[in-house]
Amino acid sequence: MIDLDQVRAEALDSIAGAANLEGLEQLRVALLGKKGSVTALMKSLGEMSPDERRTTGQQLNAVKEAVAQALDARKTALDASALDERLARERVDVTLSVRPEMQGRIHPISQTIDEVVAIFGQMGFAVAEGPDIEDDFHNFTALNFPPEHPARLMHDTFFLPEKEDGSRFLLRTHTSPVQVRTMLKQPPPIRVIIPGRTYRCDSDMTHTPMFHQVEGLVIDKATNMGHLKGCLIEFVKTYFEVDDVPVRFRPSFFPFTEPSAEVDIGCSRAGGELKIGAGADWLEILGCGMVHPNVLKNCGIDPDEYQGFAFGMGIERIAMLKYGIPDLRTFFDSDLRWLRHYGFLPLDVPTLTGGLTR
Repeated sequence: MIDLDQVRAEALDSIAGAANLEGLEQLRVALLGKKGSVTALMKSLGEMSPDERRTTGQQLNAVKEAVAQALDARKTALDASALDERLARERVDVTLSVRPEMQGRIHPISQTIDEVVAIFGQMGFAVAEGPDIEDDFHNFTALNFPPEHPARLMHDTFFLPEKEDGSRFLLRTHTSPVQVRTMLKQPPPIRVIIPGRTYRCDSDMTHTPMFHQVEGLVIDKATNMGHLKGCLIEFVKTYFEVDDVPVRFRPSFFPFTEPSAEVDIGCSRAGGELKIGAGADWLEILGCGMVHPNVLKNCGIDPDEYQGFAFGMGIERIAMLKYGIPDLRTFFDSDLRWLRHYGFLPLDVPTLTGGLTR
C-alpha cells in the first residue's frame, strides 16, 4: 500500500526546492506529465476494488490538486524573482548623458508652453488646468456669450450628441472655461496662467481643428488696465528676447472683457524676411481686456468690489513667429525630420535665469 501522505510531502518538498523555472518544469512533467509518478498512481486505480478505488481516488485527487497548486505558487515566485533579477541586470543610470545617436527632441509646442509658464511664473502666476470637454455654461454662458453668438453654431464648434434634456457637451473652443472654473472654486485674489488644447472647425495654413492656447487671469481689488499693459509688454520683450520691441493696444471687442484690446508688436519685413522689433509693420499676437462685470457675477464675484484683467494667445502662433516656422500644419505632421530641425534638447529647460532658448 502506497503512503500518499509521504508522496505528497516529497512532491511538495521537491517543488519548494526548485531553483529555477526550468527545474520546476521538469518536476511538473515528472509528477503530472503523461508518465509522471502521480499520473501513474491515478492509472493504478483501475486495478483496485470499487470501495478501495473510491477512497484512494479521493486521496489521489487531493494529492494531485496540492501538487498543482504548489507548482503554480512556485512558478509565480520564480517569475517574480526572475523579473527582479532582469530589472537589476538591465538597470540604467538615468543621470548619465544620453548617447548622441539616441537623443530626442522637445516639440516646439512643449518648449513654448514651458517658456510662457516660466515668464509668467516669475510674475507670480500659478498654472491652472481644466477638462477638454465642456458644457455650454462654462464655455459660453458664464463668459457672457449671447445665445445668438456665431461661436455657438455648428460650423465653428465641435458639439457632442445631444443628451435627453437637449443639452450638449462640446470640445472647448478656448481655455477661458478654466478661468470660470477657477473663479467658481477659488476666492480672489486670483492670478493664474492657463495653457491647454482647444478645438474649432477650421483647417488651413494658419488654422487647425486642434490647437493650443494660453490665457491669463488676474482678479483682485486694485488691478487696472495699466497693470495689464505692463504685464503684457514685459512678457513680449522677455519671450521674443528683444528689448526694444514696440507694442500697441488697439480697441477691440470680446464678450468676456470690457474694455477689450488686441495687442500688436512691431516688426520689419524688409527683404522678405520677418524680424520682430522696431520696423514699419505690425503683427497681431493676442487679445486682452478687463474682465466683464457680467463674467464676475456669473462666477459669484462681486464686480463692485473686485476687478481684473484677462488675456489669451495662440501658442502655435507665437512659436511660429519666434522660431520662423512657416506652416502651422507641420506642428502635427509627426515628421521626425521636422522635429530634429525645430525641436529642442531635452535638458534645455527654459528659465529666466538660465535663458529661454539656447
